[in-house]
Amino acid sequence: IVREQTVDQVRATLIQHGNRREPLGEFFDVSGSASDDQQLVWAGDCSRVKRIGEKHSCGQMLIEGDAGMHLGAEMTGGEITVRGRAADWAGAEMRGGRLRIEGNAGHCLGAGYRGATRGMTGGEILVTGSAGDEVGTALRRGLIAVAGSVGHAAGFGMIAGSLMFFGDVGRHIGAGMKRGSISLFSTPCRAELLPSFHYACSDRPTFLAIYLRHLQQLGFALPDGCLDAHYDRYCGDLIELGKGEILVRRDE
Repeated sequence: IVREQTVDQVRATLIQHGNRREPLGEFFDVSGSASDDQQLVWAGDCSRVKRIGEKHSCGQMLIEGDAGMHLGAEMTGGEITVRGRAADWAGAEMRGGRLRIEGNAGHCLGAGYRGATRGMTGGEILVTGSAGDEVGTALRRGLIAVAGSVGHAAGFGMIAGSLMFFGDVGRHIGAGMKRGSISLFSTPCRAELLPSFHYACSDRPTFLAIYLRHLQQLGFALPDGCLDAHYDRYCGDLIELGKGEILVRRDE
């Protein structure tokens, strides 16, 4: 929509402020045009601005500082990059596109909203920092990669898709997952898996190497040796369908 609007039209766009709708120009300076390079830039501290890039479908969006809750929620295409932190519910129920967070992410990254049967159903979320609790709740498709640590209940109720964590993880990882893959790359791995996950084998999964090379091409930093490492495979959650897996890098 912004790509087709003049600067004055963008300023006049009504946004929610508390229980009122106010013109965007009351809170932001607006300049330039998104029609030339299909890029929209948010400059300054946007940590209290919610729903930036919600249902984003095409083009590039850059947030040069921090972003508030629901960043990129339900987006279907395009790319959003955050130079700082992102608050809770970033990428919630995302369906496509790519979300890059160069700082830390809050709770419920790429998760489904309360009561939803499905969370993220497509796209990619790449986090350079750490993330909070409930990453990828009810994940159906797509990829979430977090370079730092993640909180508790990552992959809770996961249906399919891929989670890749390169730092420490909290408790109850993969609880209630039906299918999908959770990969843990930190060594030594201190994750405490639930007793409803059973050891299956040690392997070097081909699909994992493909995903890791894809992350490399996107500029995502990988730890040394992860491409050639062996991974212990645990199947679960056996209190559910039990066709999911947690891959734990072996401490050679």
